[in-house]
Amino acid sequence: MRIARASSRLEEFELTRPYAIAGQEPIASVGNVVVRIETDTGLVGLGAASPGEHVTGETLDTCRSALDGDRLDWLAGRDPRTLPALCREAAGRTPGAPAARAAIDIALHDLVARHLGLPLADLLGRAHEAMPTSVTIGIKPVRETLAEAEEYLGRGFRVLKVKIGDSLDLDLERLAKLRERFGTDVVIRVDANIGYTIEETARFFERTAPLAIELVEQPVPREAFDQIRTLSPRRRARIAADESLHDERDALALASPPGEPACGIYNIKLMKCGGVRPAMRIAAVAETAGIALMWGCMDESRISIAAALHAAFASPATRFLDLDGSLDLARDVVEEGFTLRDGVLRTLDAPGLGVRGLEPGA
Repeated sequence: MRIARASSRLEEFELTRPYAIAGQEPIASVGNVVVRIETDTGLVGLGAASPGEHVTGETLDTCRSALDGDRLDWLAGRDPRTLPALCREAAGRTPGAPAARAAIDIALHDLVARHLGLPLADLLGRAHEAMPTSVTIGIKPVRETLAEAEEYLGRGFRVLKVKIGDSLDLDLERLAKLRERFGTDVVIRVDANIGYTIEETARFFERTAPLAIELVEQPVPREAFDQIRTLSPRRRARIAADESLHDERDALALASPPGEPACGIYNIKLMKCGGVRPAMRIAAVAETAGIALMWGCMDESRISIAAALHAAFASPATRFLDLDGSLDLARDVVEEGFTLRDGVLRTLDAPGLGVRGLEPGA
């Protein structure tokens, strides 16, 4: 089996619900670059890239350039079963473009798992069958926050991730109103997107003690994250590194002395680290260090959301999912890939990623 051709194309996705995060203007649309790899036997593997400039510095133009034109010609004639070597080569060919690298990596993993007739999670070593995902509420006024939460709970979700970080006082008001309205049956986690100082982070923990906040994602900037080590072990255990965790080198540094690990949770995103293969390397570090895993995403097609879900289910360290990035896309280029019922995600019993669409000739 050899790769016959590889191609990419840009897809612009409007969002059904624009949202805001700390320090940024509201986001109303997103570009994904979809990669399609076909073999001489007619098998097709799919990948997708959704760059996060505010996290990795990779722009959509950078991502497109890494995947456009003849940039994928090096794959022609190669055997996809040499998967690790191809992923290493892809990393060398896409410097500064982890999302582009992830698209190639995902497509190759999809292709090999399809060839073997296995769901990707099974090929990687499945550890989980199902898990609830959070659904995200952007930064907005209290009334809109409550209305959006009401809608999501009506759709069966029981885990809310609330974006915070623009104003500590307003953040506290929104969270208090959420807990007052919906009680303790709803799990609430928050994401500050580097919006706080370490002093504000400490005050946040103090003032939200009665609110049972599950975890706090990336409260301080990447360059200040080592200050998290000054917090108590109980507080550090509930902090997730996101912008501070790009690759396995970051994972090792955060788990290393002085003292205990800097935080208790790693948020792995395929678009930050470069795909399934590096994600599983980070997962191995976390499992060894006793750090819980949260699997997150950008605004992404079901292609890459499915890939993240399969990878998440292959790590015993996985405790949290935040894989809602495809839910607010006004359209997608594929179907299936996973099921979502009452907020719980499951992979399909289908080869590869389990996505359907972009078949040969499409």
